[in-house]
Amino acid sequence: MGMLSNVTQRTRTFLSSRRGRDLREYLTAYSMIAPALLLIFTFGIFPVLFAVYVSFHKWKIKRGDFLGLENFAKAVDTLAYLLFFALALGLIYFAVKAIMNTIKMARENNEQPWLLLIPATFFAGTGLLFTRYAVLLLPEILSIADKVLRVERTRELFMQLLGEAFLFEQVMTAMWQWLAALGLGIVFTAVIWRFLRSPRRSEYLGQFFVGIFFAATSLIITWFTITEIQKAIQVALDEGTEVNIGAQIVIIAAGVLVLFIAWKLWNRAVKSESNTALVTFGIGALILIVVGWFLIAEVWPVLTEVKESGDRDLWQGLLVTVYYAAGTIPFQLSIALVLAYMLFQNVRGKELFRVLFFMPYVTPAVASAVVFNLIFGSRASSPINALIKIMGGEHQKWLLEPRGVFTLIGGSLGIDVPSWAAGPSLALVVIIIYSIWTYVGYDTVIYLAGLGNISTEINEAAEIDGASRWQIFRHITLPLLSPTTYFLSLIAVIGTFKAFNHIWVLRHTMALGSVDTFSVAIFDEFFTKSRFGYASAMAFVLFAIILALTYVNNRIQGERVFYG
Repeated sequence: MGMLSNVTQRTRTFLSSRRGRDLREYLTAYSMIAPALLLIFTFGIFPVLFAVYVSFHKWKIKRGDFLGLENFAKAVDTLAYLLFFALALGLIYFAVKAIMNTIKMARENNEQPWLLLIPATFFAGTGLLFTRYAVLLLPEILSIADKVLRVERTRELFMQLLGEAFLFEQVMTAMWQWLAALGLGIVFTAVIWRFLRSPRRSEYLGQFFVGIFFAATSLIITWFTITEIQKAIQVALDEGTEVNIGAQIVIIAAGVLVLFIAWKLWNRAVKSESNTALVTFGIGALILIVVGWFLIAEVWPVLTEVKESGDRDLWQGLLVTVYYAAGTIPFQLSIALVLAYMLFQNVRGKELFRVLFFMPYVTPAVASAVVFNLIFGSRASSPINALIKIMGGEHQKWLLEPRGVFTLIGGSLGIDVPSWAAGPSLALVVIIIYSIWTYVGYDTVIYLAGLGNISTEINEAAEIDGASRWQIFRHITLPLLSPTTYFLSLIAVIGTFKAFNHIWVLRHTMALGSVDTFSVAIFDEFFTKSRFGYASAMAFVLFAIILALTYVNNRIQGERVFYG
């Protein structure tokens, strides 16, 4: 009894100390965010990871053989290997950046946090070993569906098979391995924590973990990609076809790396204060740009080969998506900006107009798309064709017309337009009009909020200095609206590449796929053809495209944003 009392007293003493209070704060914080983290993992992260798993398999209703990068290669051919090489290079870049930031922080604070590399290595190994455990466990769980065929399905049988999946020998071995790595990481952290008294030790540990984990993941992806390239080369040799995939990948990857180095040198040259450094780094960047251009010029024949041997539906969907984005975003933002500027003035009934402009955005997409389908009908009696007839024009097929608008215009003028200059189909133009009509109201409301944040004193000062209304709009209003424009353009780019509902309602088979965007092609592969693995691979190709466009938009437009 006395021993229990001593233990209780020591526990109370520890909990009342500074370390005890810190521990209680940590436990309270983690217990508060644990439900949110569980929901994010269950409904956000896990579906994405499962889609990655599916994309590496032949998956049609049921899981088939492991295909590696075959689904990606089928979609974009040689570029699939280049994309995975780029992913590996990106992870290496972030790993080196994390380690360099840690070294810089340690030097600035005159600290020696290098012992934390030991637990960070174990924690990074924990992440990789847990991934291995999940990859081994998942097939065992998925095979339950095959085991219950032609037998009575009961809850007891399912729980029994689920328990057997978790107790499978390889799964259990993988589980104990990642638990051992996690335990060793915790033990080494606790020991080093007693000797390293720096208030930044958690940050050091996190940076080391990120660097080691990204570096290890990059090595795994590189090894996996090289293995898949060797497999593709062997298949080409067995089939007697031309083998040039390895050379193309190496040359293009080298060109991308050289251009990246040139970009870093150019930034350093611009920021340097010394004229010698400016000239040296500038000339070096220009030389590397030329070298990188000659290397990256290999991309064009690769793209030509990809369009010949890759998935034609995918590339057609990408072209349609580009047409859709180019025809929607500029007009959508321009009209919204003009409307917002007009509604921001002191005009009668501006509140009513704000509601009217915003109504298309809140109207159900399916319902409004059906109405557009009726308005742009192919019959001569449809509203739009009746209006054209009154104006003396000929009725059009609209949503049933697969030919490009420039081809139609050229035909009416007696000009023969080449196929590469045909432009978007007339059916796609109708969908573009619908999209502009829908989202202009939303953009207008956001622009109105941005205009409301601009101080009237600035405009009044410009008027006093003799500036015209156009000069005020051009040199004051537009720059101060740049954060709003940047936000709306970013959302619009992502939205056009993900658009689906209204396109699915407005598409017709007579349009011959001229309105099938990338997202529609993915949906068709998944739900119509039931090729789940290939559809997942296409989805990650779309994700890579959106990520690249977002990065480019951030680098080009983000640097020109003026936050006041």
